[in-house]
Amino acid sequence: MQLKIMPKKKRLSAGRAPLMLFLCQMISALEVPLDPKLLEDLVQPPTITQQSPKDYIIDPRENIVIQCEAKGKPSPSFSWTRNGTHFDIDKDPLVTMKPGSGTLTINIMSEGKAETYEGVYQCTARNERGAAISNNIVIRPSRSPLWTKEKLEPIILRNGQSLVLPCRPPIGLPPPIIFWMDNSFQRLPQSERVSQGLNGDLYFSNVLPEDTREDYICYARFNHTQTIQQKQPISVKVISAKSHRPRPPTFLTPDGNTSRKEELRGNVLSLECIAEGLPTPIIYWIKEDGTLPINRTFYRNFKKTLQIVQVTEADSGNYQCIAKNALGAIHHTISVTVKAAPYWIIAPQNLVLSPEEDGTLICRANGNPKPRISWLSNGVPIEIAPDDPSRKIDGDTIIFSKVQERSSAVYQCNASNEYGYLLANAFVNVLAEPPRILTSANTLYQVIANRPALLDCAFFGSPLPTIEWFKGAKGSALREDIYVLHENGTLEIPVAQKDSTGTYTCVARNKLGMAKNDVHLEIKDPTRIIKQPEYAVVQRGSTVSFECKVKHDHTLIPTVMWLKDHGELPNDGRFTVDKDRLVVADVNDDDGGTYTCVANTTLDNVSASAVLSVVAPTPTPAPIYDVPNPPFDLELTDQLDRSVQLSWTPGDDNNSPITKFIIEYEDAMHEPGLWHHQTEVPGTQTTAQLKLSPYVNYSFRVMAENNLGRSLPSEASEQYLTKAAEPDKNPTAVEGLGSEPDNLVITWKPLNGFESNGPGLQYKVSWRQKDGDDEWTSVVVANVSKYIVSGTPTFVPYLIKVQALNDAGFAPEPAAVMGHSGEDLPMVAPGNVRVNVVNSTLAEVHWDPVPLKSIRGHLQGYRIYYWKAQSSLTRNRRHIEKKILTFQGSKTHGMLPGLEPFSHYTLNVRVVNGKGEGPASPDKVFNTPEGVPSAPSSLKIVNPTLDSLTLEWEPPSHPNGILTEYTLKYQPINSTHELGPLVDLKIPANKTRWILKNLNFSTRYKFYFYAQTAAGSGIQITEEAITTVDEGKLAMASRQVDIATQGWFIGLMCAVALLILILLIVCFIRRNKGGKYPVKEKEDAHADPEIQPMKEDDGTFGEYSDAEDHKPLKKGSRTPSDRTVKKEDSDDSLVDYGEGVNGQFNEDGSFIGQYSGKKEKEPAEGNESSEAPSPVNAMNSFV
Repeated sequence: MQLKIMPKKKRLSAGRAPLMLFLCQMISALEVPLDPKLLEDLVQPPTITQQSPKDYIIDPRENIVIQCEAKGKPSPSFSWTRNGTHFDIDKDPLVTMKPGSGTLTINIMSEGKAETYEGVYQCTARNERGAAISNNIVIRPSRSPLWTKEKLEPIILRNGQSLVLPCRPPIGLPPPIIFWMDNSFQRLPQSERVSQGLNGDLYFSNVLPEDTREDYICYARFNHTQTIQQKQPISVKVISAKSHRPRPPTFLTPDGNTSRKEELRGNVLSLECIAEGLPTPIIYWIKEDGTLPINRTFYRNFKKTLQIVQVTEADSGNYQCIAKNALGAIHHTISVTVKAAPYWIIAPQNLVLSPEEDGTLICRANGNPKPRISWLSNGVPIEIAPDDPSRKIDGDTIIFSKVQERSSAVYQCNASNEYGYLLANAFVNVLAEPPRILTSANTLYQVIANRPALLDCAFFGSPLPTIEWFKGAKGSALREDIYVLHENGTLEIPVAQKDSTGTYTCVARNKLGMAKNDVHLEIKDPTRIIKQPEYAVVQRGSTVSFECKVKHDHTLIPTVMWLKDHGELPNDGRFTVDKDRLVVADVNDDDGGTYTCVANTTLDNVSASAVLSVVAPTPTPAPIYDVPNPPFDLELTDQLDRSVQLSWTPGDDNNSPITKFIIEYEDAMHEPGLWHHQTEVPGTQTTAQLKLSPYVNYSFRVMAENNLGRSLPSEASEQYLTKAAEPDKNPTAVEGLGSEPDNLVITWKPLNGFESNGPGLQYKVSWRQKDGDDEWTSVVVANVSKYIVSGTPTFVPYLIKVQALNDAGFAPEPAAVMGHSGEDLPMVAPGNVRVNVVNSTLAEVHWDPVPLKSIRGHLQGYRIYYWKAQSSLTRNRRHIEKKILTFQGSKTHGMLPGLEPFSHYTLNVRVVNGKGEGPASPDKVFNTPEGVPSAPSSLKIVNPTLDSLTLEWEPPSHPNGILTEYTLKYQPINSTHELGPLVDLKIPANKTRWILKNLNFSTRYKFYFYAQTAAGSGIQITEEAITTVDEGKLAMASRQVDIATQGWFIGLMCAVALLILILLIVCFIRRNKGGKYPVKEKEDAHADPEIQPMKEDDGTFGEYSDAEDHKPLKKGSRTPSDRTVKKEDSDDSLVDYGEGVNGQFNEDGSFIGQYSGKKEKEPAEGNESSEAPSPVNAMNSFV
């Protein structure tokens, strides 16, 4: 039976007995089925099923047949109107009505004329439930008039001129089809130069001498009457001219620069432009302010005609045709307006209602202009139709409320505008019918396993019945599957299994009664090809065979056929087919291709293909070594409760012996799609005895392995469901912990489906207090992983057991584990809290432990809350930020690090268990001693003068005690960056500004500044500054510059440089010859005392070094414009000051070069050293 899946469906899960699947369907969508048994006694208003077209053009030589067919119960009677008045067919002997139908036949072939019966006809079908009407059918006879006689003069024109041959066919009904031919009935050739227009005329853009002929004939074909009419021949003579001037295009049609075109929605829009000119113009089309629709635009008649099919309102606009040749271009604009006859948006649909129900009829249409909606009832305008209190009209909607049986009627909706109309019938049928099931009783459905099964339950009833499905005679529950109920009552089993076999009952109910029907489902094994044909390469003249072994359900009879290249096998004796093999003898080149084995049963079919390649005879190739082919033909035998024997056929070993077989299993019931390792057997063995677990739906597969690797898995074996048994094991990870002070939460890791050994898996949970003689309390729970025991004392040890059971029995007795009921907050605070201040940042806290019974839970440790309350210096209240330290276990002391010096602290101690913290101990107060201060926040050097500098600073941000004084150390830096004697100065703590006097002018100083408390000196901050320059020195430097610019001085310096260069060359030559460098000897023998650094202890300058870290001064260091140095900016780097390998000396050991380092030079701002630059200094640097 063909089962159709409906587009809408509901997915329902099974799990309760009996399973009830309810159908949800809108009442307004209910249709009366066309079931003959149902229609025998079911009352239904008339429905027009067939009628003639609205515009009905007839052949006047044949009888007129006007169709009108309708259905209904009782069978409807028919009547006709003609031109709005009753048409009495009994009074016209030429008119007969078909029995049981409304179709009219008018016999005009014997006598009478078709013109007599022209008019507008309408059919009415009526029974006791209402009346349906047809469209207005306009009857018109076809006309094919002759051409009027006319005398046509020959047309004579010169070569290159344009020409239009008029056709002007007679007006016929419908309009004729026009074409041009000659006397031999051959169509005249057309091109870009010569073409036929939409009006039938023949247009020449320019004539040629070969256009001369006397038989240009226009034909009109009238399809309805199958006649062709012919115009008088037209004679055309083209006179050859010696020269004809080229001319730009002009339009032959349409006239002027613009024109208008109106078309109806859905029709074909045809726009035409034909131009004359010399040479022949080419036509192009564009749409102004838009693009032409790609899939609906076509060009006809050599692009002279533009057609747009299925035209819509969006196609309105201006279209431009452009005619172009070498002398110019011309364009014509056609303004297109698309109107629309009425078309449906929502057409009214039949309503089947039960008494007291509600419903609506909606009639919604659109068009251009907007159509007018009018309603009729039983063919009569609703305004004058009998009143119905259950009916209310609201524009395009009729609303029915609490209908009665007398409310049954046929309603007509008419939507019309100036371009046409739509007429639709829709009945309202008020029925009170008990449910009926239309599907045949005891229908047998056969379905292949793992495919969808669809069980039909076609039904009818009013009110709409609800549908319920049951399985089995006693209504047993359908468990562990998902079912889909379609709106037509069909039950779908998405993946049918063997256990889906059985009897299913469909029950339909409404308030008037109930109906039920049984159907039967059988699940068949799928047909499989267990040995497929394999790709083959054979030599010409040899024999090849393809094997195709099929396994199928034993109740189905398969047929096996072979195809070559998807067609029948050649009718050749060389092809032989036996039970499961195709043999091709004496192979030739034509035998190459794809061979397909197709196995068919009444329920399914499978196929497998292989390619045959035919080659020329070649020497025997070397063997190919590869992993084995998969085993096949798996079979299960000796099927017992806890074991089964599996056998298989090995695949090709591909020239490497199989060493072992690996067997895997799948549990389709609990873990479908997941394969597990079962066992391994030697490669010489093709059977295995497998141990099984109860209540598992087994499938097996086998893989072969050789020295090159493992094969692909075989196809899965058939499924084998073992019988249920009691569980072999109990759940693991059993724990007992309380979530509240008065409960015990028992948890465990449940058994998985594979371990359940049967249906109905449950757990027996038992418990009793450990310290006591209470009996075990037990409860059996479903397949869950938690059970809560309420009303227990707080934090009491319990013994707990969790035992698995199923429908077959209990698992072995489990071992007891210990747990505890819920914890509560501790009751007692730690006592005797002592604080020992170790130093300004560290304190040690001691306390006495609380009694174990007061903890009321698992001891997790002790927690210290401490906070800095006030400053010992300012005694001002500050924001209190509490800090927490937790000490695990039963420790009774702990250290508090990171305290702030010279601060006032408060702390308390609390005990902690799994529930939370206990009460706090009384607050304990302690103070930290003073510490050394941080560096001053900033240091500025302002107002430099000739002999003084002013220092301004901000106190340390963390004094860590009471500041006692500031220490300022400073020393000068000379021009060679050596440090002078260090001066130490003490400044009172209340100062933030200090003036240093009696300093040297134009001298750089380095300052070291830090604060002190009673605990010691803090971190220093450094800074450098320069006193101002003496104007007298600057004048002398200016004079030196003047001397250095003299010519004799420049010449002298050049001579000295030349002598030094010569000396260096001589030394280099001598050194290469092995001589000893004399200057180097001198350096080794006598160190020049003048270049030795002088020490501080003899009052002379020593090497410049930082008092803090003895690092040299950075080259080119700068002080910011505000003379501020932050403490983090005072770090120096040894390599930055040019010491070590970067220092440069001449041969006698004196320092050369300016103060330099690794860093790039900064822009020249201020002085690079403590001395002003001068030519003398330049000379010193040079020598």
